Amino acid sequence: MKKRVLSVLLAAAMLSTLLAGCERTPESTSDSSSAAGGDVVKIGVFEPASGDNGAGGKQETLGIQYANYVTPTVEIGGKEYTVQLDIVDNESSNDKAPSAAATLVSDGVSVVLGSYGSGVSIAGSDTFKEAGIPVIGVTCTNPQITEGNTHYFRICFLDPFQGTVLANFASDNFSAEKAYVLTKLGDDYSTGLGYYFTEAFEALGGEVVSETFQEGNSDFTSYITSAKNEGAEVFFAPSSTEVAALLIEQAASQGLGMPLLAGDTWDSNVILNAAEGKDVDIYVSTFYQEGGDPEFDAGIKEWINSDSTAKANNGGDDTVSGLTVMGYDAYYVALEALKAAGSTDPAAVNEALWDVTYTGVSGDISFNEIGDANRDAAYVKNANTETGAWDFVAEQSVN
Repeated sequence: MKKRVLSVLLAAAMLSTLLAGCERTPESTSDSSSAAGGDVVKIGVFEPASGDNGAGGKQETLGIQYANYVTPTVEIGGKEYTVQLDIVDNESSNDKAPSAAATLVSDGVSVVLGSYGSGVSIAGSDTFKEAGIPVIGVTCTNPQITEGNTHYFRICFLDPFQGTVLANFASDNFSAEKAYVLTKLGDDYSTGLGYYFTEAFEALGGEVVSETFQEGNSDFTSYITSAKNEGAEVFFAPSSTEVAALLIEQAASQGLGMPLLAGDTWDSNVILNAAEGKDVDIYVSTFYQEGGDPEFDAGIKEWINSDSTAKANNGGDDTVSGLTVMGYDAYYVALEALKAAGSTDPAAVNEALWDVTYTGVSGDISFNEIGDANRDAAYVKNANTETGAWDFVAEQSVN
């Protein structure tokens, strides 16, 4: 499918509707059979707008909203439908995820996109499963999300792959033989990615020192001291951006003295802002490097800069996050499934998804036999503490 880019300035009135943040809008509860006299299909957006993962959820949602602006209609079964986004905030909470999912079910969505955060994706999964509604994960990377399910798909790579990429990177680029791994107790993403990194790093002959922290912890000085005392050569910290900002500040003040490594959750200008001007060395694995598609970058930057709410939801500037790109691509994958199904019926959309292929900004997208994306490469980039931007380092795969 030909990529669509924004070529005109947005009207302020249209922007105010599209950029209402990650809250439900009055239109999201309207009858799905009509909108201004036409046919409507609802796409649910199951993302955090608050809590530990709120910043990432907002950036992911921005990509979906931008795609909806660029392509607000879809032809299904020979009839044109207006695509309505039904956005709910799962609050980054495993406890609240089922009720957020239930809201989308009761609203009659045909397909759901989300979530940023593997834990909430797993927590909301059964609600969608019981209702027979398919879900397209955007950047939820834990393997448990699709295991044993036929309703949950995703367009991102998985943590076993991402963990191995980062372990290889630590070994190849820093000749690291000892790694310190810090994960959050009870966080499926953090503990899962920490486990897969450890497994891959030890398979390379390296040694790992692991520690965990609890929910609500804001003082990481003891962990930084521990990593230094243990003689670690890299510090791997898969965590939320909220935790990352604190960790970066404290690592700089204590002179960590080793590279900080993290996964896709750190692909955010929250990280860039926290690192700017500080003596830290940060590397992340992610799905897209700004500059990979200049036309897309120019279009979404124009869109973000045209509205203060969009810019605020993007962390205060127009940096293009891989999260936003993945949200954009996920929207078009949903449209392809609706077109292939020829129906707004969730069961038909679910069946059609298995055979959907789409070439997006992030690359070619298709699904394997359990609904996971066929992806074999990740981008590794470094936080430039002088320019406040990401520098491309490598496109890395697993041999």
